[in-house]
Amino acid sequence: MTPEQMRRSGHLRIFVSYYRPHLAIFLLDMVCALGICLVDLLFPMVSRHALNELLPRSLYGAFFALMTVLLLAYVLKGVFTFIVTYWGHLLGVRIEADIRSDLFSHMQDLSFSFYDKNRTGQLMSRVTGDLFEITELAHHGPEDLFISVVTLTGAFCVMLTIRWELALIVFAVVPLFILFTVRQRKRMMEASSEVKRKLAGINGDLESSISGMRTAKAFANEDAEIDKFERSNDQFRGAKRGYYRAMAVYHSGMELAMGLMPVLVIAAGGFFIMRGGMDYIDLVTFTLYVTTFVTPIRKLSAFVEQFMQGMAGFKRFVELMRVEPEVTDAPDARDIGAVKGDIQVDDVSFRYSPDAEPVLSHVSLHVRPGETVAVVGPSGGGKSTLCQLIPRFYDVTGGAIRIDGQDVRTLTQHSLREHIGIVQQDVFLFAGTIYDNIRYGRPDATEAEIAAAAKKAEIYDDILEMPDGFQTYVGERGVMLSGGQKQRVSIARIFLKNPSILILDEATSALDSVTEARIQGAFDELAKGRTTLIIAHRLSTIRSAERILVIDNNRIAEEGTHEELMVRGGEYASLYNAQKSAAV
Repeated sequence: MTPEQMRRSGHLRIFVSYYRPHLAIFLLDMVCALGICLVDLLFPMVSRHALNELLPRSLYGAFFALMTVLLLAYVLKGVFTFIVTYWGHLLGVRIEADIRSDLFSHMQDLSFSFYDKNRTGQLMSRVTGDLFEITELAHHGPEDLFISVVTLTGAFCVMLTIRWELALIVFAVVPLFILFTVRQRKRMMEASSEVKRKLAGINGDLESSISGMRTAKAFANEDAEIDKFERSNDQFRGAKRGYYRAMAVYHSGMELAMGLMPVLVIAAGGFFIMRGGMDYIDLVTFTLYVTTFVTPIRKLSAFVEQFMQGMAGFKRFVELMRVEPEVTDAPDARDIGAVKGDIQVDDVSFRYSPDAEPVLSHVSLHVRPGETVAVVGPSGGGKSTLCQLIPRFYDVTGGAIRIDGQDVRTLTQHSLREHIGIVQQDVFLFAGTIYDNIRYGRPDATEAEIAAAAKKAEIYDDILEMPDGFQTYVGERGVMLSGGQKQRVSIARIFLKNPSILILDEATSALDSVTEARIQGAFDELAKGRTTLIIAHRLSTIRSAERILVIDNNRIAEEGTHEELMVRGGEYASLYNAQKSAAV
């Protein structure tokens, strides 16, 4: 379902829709569940017939034949139970996999703004923990409900034929169970949702703490991190306590209801026997059916708990699936086609939310194909934001950005970003090999092309000196590599992608001057023949730029070559002289 369909549909309808691709397994599960019910209902009835008819008439052959049939029926029940357990759980796992796949695909479509507002650990909790309970509900929910309804109905009908007054006494407990269940349902649902929220908070804190472990150790703040985690853990413990209290009330009430049944049956049955309206065999048979009656009620009890937990997780899943990406392709969006690299920024304004301060205000800029333009200025001036609007990570709130004369909002995001390469200050490498991380630039690249990209990025010799060469494991976020090596791997990745437009977003600001000088040649090679935007704090990195823009106070304050801006003696000259003095 699309986010729009998710919004129009109820939770139960959405949940049921996931059974459609697996209808054959679901029907097999239900047929086998029906077989289990019938065997359970058959035993007391057959036992009553044998005790009333066969044994008193000395029909021993028929008696043992009937027992053999019962034995075969229980063998068949064992087969049915295996199918229900194995294929039923596989059904739940497949539904879970479908839900997880839909959720992950949807998360790929969500815009940068969504990830700006949500913590990684909390999102991981929704993709992992919540879905486990959905699996249990997907498997056991329909099965337990079906078995319970069939068994209760069948047992009640048979009990009516034995002694209808006694059957009505037993069945009178059921409304009490229903009323009690309905009363506890909302309380357990709220408690379960609160537990999931607190667990997501713990996951968020845990992800943050583990990711920042080096920082914590560097500041000797391990105790502070433990205290922060313990606070979250205490909140989770409190939420769990509330949930288990609600669950304890529910189960204790259920046990009371279940205990009333056999007591009422024996008491009422004894009264009927005293008055000659019932014999001992009928009472034994009735007692067996009460046992049969109790099992599905326990299943219903388990189903209610499962439903509470599973639907709490499912509602969180639907809540996330209903989030619309802020940046979407237009209905008539088209592929960009061949790209020359002409960038036109036409009176662009931008703010991150309607009530936020403007980040850019009426900015206009024209970058010619193959031109290298540097963007400098103080932090927070809007440099990075301007460059994030070009690949449409965010949509402008005013004006337009055009590439080769085409408004980026009329193009598909995929085709647009295929032609734009971005190298950032904070290089992200996946926890895999160097080979895999370079190949990420173009997954269908050959080994020769990957090696060629590494040579252009001046990382090839370093790779060969590593113990496993291209198969060297880089660690979480590339922690096994130096800062310069990580940056050159990211450059190799862009060489492999071979985009028409290149954006270097403070790509060397995290590196020392010596390392920066070593890879500057790789950047110069990368920029050849491409339209290039360089965002930089260090003005030494923009010596190859044909034009320099100074962005300050949400607008372009100055524009020109290095020489022109130095002669002008404005903001650029002040920045340059300040950095030069600091270097001296």
